[in-house]
Amino acid sequence: PPDALSRFLAIYDERLLVHTRPYPGTAAALEALGSRASLAVLTNKPLDATRRILDGLGLSPFFEPEAVLGGDGPHPRKPDPSALKALMARAGSGPGRTLMIGDSRVDFETAVGAEARCCIAAYGFSSHTLQGVDTGSAWVAASSADVLSAITEFVALAND
Repeated sequence: PPDALSRFLAIYDERLLVHTRPYPGTAAALEALGSRASLAVLTNKPLDATRRILDGLGLSPFFEPEAVLGGDGPHPRKPDPSALKALMARAGSGPGRTLMIGDSRVDFETAVGAEARCCIAAYGFSSHTLQGVDTGSAWVAASSADVLSAITEFVALAND
């Protein structure tokens, strides 16, 4: 029906934080990284909903407002790499100094399209979309601790 999307978004908007929780270790990882790296959020969710989720989970302080891009912004939605490239440019970074952490085929394809490195959270909500995908040199993390290990390894490689 013509109003299906607007009805879905209204229902989604009412329930944003009903079951949404950060993965264990997320806040601690962001705290540790915040002083050493430029952090950003790139999502296909609407920007207003994304900001409300970040606020509700207490994660907003880790991200400058301009470093949070939603799927309804000026850039095409992922897997188009232009939003990630814009975030890299904003941070004064290039592909070799950018690590995208995601949990889906779309995230992986976005990183590849931007020529950035990628860490796949195999425990994430959309990790099933990666079945059969050759993730090549991407890190595949089975836990938050594995994500931190991948970040540490990435930083060492990027600084060589």
